[in-house]
Amino acid sequence: MDYGSLDYGGGSTPSAPAGKHHGGGAGVSVAELRGPRVETPDARFRLTARKATIRLASGRSVDALTFDGRVPGPELRVRRGELVEVTLVNADVDAGVSVHWHGVDVPNAEDGVSGVTQDAVLPSGRYTYRFRARQVGTFWYHSHQVASRQVKRGLYGAFVIEPAQASRGRSLDLALVAHDFGGVQTLNAADGVAHRVAAPGTPVRLRLINSESTQQRFSLSGTPFRVVAIDGTDLNRPPELRDTTLKLAAGGRYDVAFAMPRTPVGLALLGTRVGLVLSRDGRGGLAAPRADPVFDPLGYGRPAQTPFSASSRFDRRFTFEIGRKPGFLDGRPGSQWTINGGIFPDVPVFVVRRGDLVRMTITNTTDAVHPMHLHGHHVLVLSRNGEPVSGSPWWADTLDVEPDERYEVAFRADNPGIWMNHCHNLRHAGEGLTMHLAYAGVETPFQAGGRAGNRPE
Repeated sequence: MDYGSLDYGGGSTPSAPAGKHHGGGAGVSVAELRGPRVETPDARFRLTARKATIRLASGRSVDALTFDGRVPGPELRVRRGELVEVTLVNADVDAGVSVHWHGVDVPNAEDGVSGVTQDAVLPSGRYTYRFRARQVGTFWYHSHQVASRQVKRGLYGAFVIEPAQASRGRSLDLALVAHDFGGVQTLNAADGVAHRVAAPGTPVRLRLINSESTQQRFSLSGTPFRVVAIDGTDLNRPPELRDTTLKLAAGGRYDVAFAMPRTPVGLALLGTRVGLVLSRDGRGGLAAPRADPVFDPLGYGRPAQTPFSASSRFDRRFTFEIGRKPGFLDGRPGSQWTINGGIFPDVPVFVVRRGDLVRMTITNTTDAVHPMHLHGHHVLVLSRNGEPVSGSPWWADTLDVEPDERYEVAFRADNPGIWMNHCHNLRHAGEGLTMHLAYAGVETPFQAGGRAGNRPE
């Protein structure tokens, strides 16, 4: 955090510094911002990172990095309110590993970012994460050490938080992670069309997760459906859709729901031969691809009350402008990504106080799509290109910002720490499209690089 400049968003300047490395000051260390340490966990898991050759459904072999020898890693399911404990063990991943809980607003020390909230876990090492599951929805976990390489090679998995009370009756609830292994597209471990038996009338929920660094498009045929949640947050009174393409941001999640009809239902990952067919007998094929309109959350669903809105009084207002210009990154010349005109590490640190109501304007002046991901918080989308959200409240943790788009978003600064705010095209993040949100009075003892070899991107 010693680089760049501190941006206070037009608010008052806090007396306590924010973000300095090495500790030793009067501030609170991120290492102190932990989940409960004493209580007995309700859900306990162990994830072992190791190299492995995995075999896809087609029989194709892939040289991968895995959690527990699997890709995706084990699906972790917990209930709201449970105390979750996950012990990460590194068997043999030379560069070190960590686990980031994507979209889960955990205490800062549990966020799993090497060089910011912890040191990377080196071979034969371990690290224990503990946090209370306070949300409900679809999330995922992945390494945040050399993330642009390790996630691509397989260090990821689905993380689902279910309601505290189990729903009664028969249902089908599937988490489906889209991923590309060097040109081999998969949906979970299937690199073709998978089949699943589903009896007519069964309530079905498909949790779509994009672990890629680029957009993925899904098509659901054979039934009307509803998009019932975005990024782990339920939508208000979502209407039925038909013949609609779902465009999912890198790192983003959509939950879709429907009642199983008597005829087959197909989920296709467009542009590939990969998909899932549900039917009463486990048979059937995917429908031919169509040029359907793309789902737009801006006006979908019905409005509902939110804790703040575009007309609220904001304590801080930040501008996050994504650009590109010639320059140097790590001593290498090229056309570099910029944030507010600066090339990493000459980028701003947004400084807030706990309790601040924050408004952020995100503008993309480049010709690339940038899925922007703020750790530790969900933002309420207020408008896109000046058009207010008119449907259900739209809360996001990963927001696709298309070329020449401008979003207005807002959030309450209610989770103290130092948080990454970066493009989830992880190659872009590794090329400098990353900065931090820092709370006044919080500092970190961790460093990028150095003996620990911390490389968050």
